[in-house]
Amino acid sequence: MKEINVVGAIVIENNRILCAQRGETKTLAKLWEFPGGKIELGETPQEALGRELKEELMIEVEVASEKFEETSYSYDFGLVNLTTFICLIKKGSPQLTEHTKMKWLKSSELDSLEWAPADIPAVKKLMKEM
Repeated sequence: MKEINVVGAIVIENNRILCAQRGETKTLAKLWEFPGGKIELGETPQEALGRELKEELMIEVEVASEKFEETSYSYDFGLVNLTTFICLIKKGSPQLTEHTKMKWLKSSELDSLEWAPADIPAVKKLMKEM
């Protein structure tokens, strides 16, 4: 089974968390996720997250040095290893380039969305801890 290492950003602003809906042509279409993407060869997870958020949302972020959550989920296309980090926006405001929608939600509202399975452990942890 193919292993895919990805990172996700838990972008927090004004006690709300940025949630992004995957595009209709993407794998896991219309499910919600923490924005991010694949870690490229030679990148640290934090570097990958910074690059992905610049590309996907046109923002620069400060990525926490500590991981928030690590999850592995076996999809039909491969095993996804997702590491999430808390992030704060340093520059810009999120623009939709790859996602169809985005929402800023309080942690208590996160379970109102249909999340990609790999993101669910981080969602549950945020709802418990924030």
